[in-house]
Amino acid sequence: MINFGSLFPTQTSPSRVKTYDIIGFGDELPGVFAVVTAAREYRRRTNKYPRVLLLSKGNLQQGIGGHLVRGKLAYLDRSQIDKSVRDALNLEAFGDPPAIYEEFLQKANVSLVSLDPAQASTVLRQMLTEANVDFISNVGIKAVNKQADKLVSIITFTDETFSAKQFIDATVNAELAQAAGVPKLRGFETFGLPESELAVTLVFETQGLTITELRNYELQLLKRFTNFADIEAQKWLWTAAGNNDQLVQQLRKDMVDAQGNLKTLWVGADYLLVRSPALSVAYHSFRNLKFSLYESGMLFDKANVAILPGGRLSWNSLLFPATASEAEALAKNGAQPTSAMLSEMNYLERWFKSIGATNLIVASELYIRHAGNVTNVVQSLDGADMLMGGVSNSEALGTFGYYFDVRGGIEGIAAKAYANGFTKLSFPLPVYNVGFQHTLIKNVRNLAVVSPGSGFTGMASASGRIVEYNSGVGQALGIAAITALLTNRNLADITNREVRQILAETKRLPRVFGIPKIAEATRLAAFESALGNIFVA
Repeated sequence: MINFGSLFPTQTSPSRVKTYDIIGFGDELPGVFAVVTAAREYRRRTNKYPRVLLLSKGNLQQGIGGHLVRGKLAYLDRSQIDKSVRDALNLEAFGDPPAIYEEFLQKANVSLVSLDPAQASTVLRQMLTEANVDFISNVGIKAVNKQADKLVSIITFTDETFSAKQFIDATVNAELAQAAGVPKLRGFETFGLPESELAVTLVFETQGLTITELRNYELQLLKRFTNFADIEAQKWLWTAAGNNDQLVQQLRKDMVDAQGNLKTLWVGADYLLVRSPALSVAYHSFRNLKFSLYESGMLFDKANVAILPGGRLSWNSLLFPATASEAEALAKNGAQPTSAMLSEMNYLERWFKSIGATNLIVASELYIRHAGNVTNVVQSLDGADMLMGGVSNSEALGTFGYYFDVRGGIEGIAAKAYANGFTKLSFPLPVYNVGFQHTLIKNVRNLAVVSPGSGFTGMASASGRIVEYNSGVGQALGIAAITALLTNRNLADITNREVRQILAETKRLPRVFGIPKIAEATRLAAFESALGNIFVA
């Protein structure tokens, strides 16, 4: 939306204007953590509660917590730290998480990686209530008011006006920032691919299908698909491969490990990890659709499965392709799945019931991984920065590790890379120090964006989109917002070091151990530059 607020102020009745100190827009976890931290920090310093508001496009009656709750993404992506590093530094399995994220996981009874969406919503609602944060559902932005380089207020489609001193946008598509006139790149425009975007997922839960039944079914599939004498199973495999011999070989090869053992699913303490494409082949054969995201309009991928109470299994596996324009439209529509996606779920339900499930429950919202990135931030963050270890140790607010994960792929990037002389497209796991300068907007100085839509360029969003990372950034922004409020400054004026000092003083500063991988960072920097990184800070 184009903002005309500073030129033509919106006339509103005084009774319809509500004034706050801080407003968060979007109830994704990092946004909730930002406003809760802000309220707690203000009370710590003043012994009073600030006026804090959380606005969400989503229906909070269906749960608070964005795509992890209403999108039912129960399998959490956790910080990935090599065992050798963890042993050397005496770290836990997932390193040293941000304090507020660790608090949340403990309250939600997360053992390792599985989060019950209902329990998560209960905990988040409790955290907001205890911090005296107001929250409102189903809010759409009609317009905003600005004065010079500051956001003043949000006008909703119900003609209510909410004003504040500082604003934090936690939407995947930086919706508040866009309304405030912040420029935003579409898709992977920093690679010259403005319509290429990551796939979206519609998560679902199965009931009645036991782990033992699923494991046995998959084992039988693996045995049959790798048995050339099983004519029927080989027909299924060819059907799923679209009669493409190369894809048949690829799928069959992916069903055994380097030692020749079948890649059966891995059963963890609270999760299942599907290692082979056997289930994928079975479903695509059932649908008579090729195992190809773009050719078939969907992909039943290797699943990450969360084990939930009551015998429920939560599946992150069903991908749908989306262009940048489509991802933006989906985000603006409250992440509601399309009729075509819901139609696919009917087929999926029939298939799962045929292998033992009694019910299949579809999430009310999509998991949208990425929908472009804002520009004009205080300091952008690219993939090479991450591989170099992130911000300096003296600035760092913690350390996070996660692969450059582009599940489903970035359409067109391989061809463009090869054309520029790059034949190796994989890069190692970055383990990098966390800062928040990439969230701060230079031309709207009291606004920050904490989400996959922050000021990432190149490959950075592929790692920086993860909730655990953004939770640490959100916690930092909550502290920064209060620091700005109490010192009569703007968010864009607050430094990493100021927040780090407060985290240290309050014993919330995690261990800092960013690992520079200089050779690979140099290679990635060349890759990001050659593929048309057009970003200008």
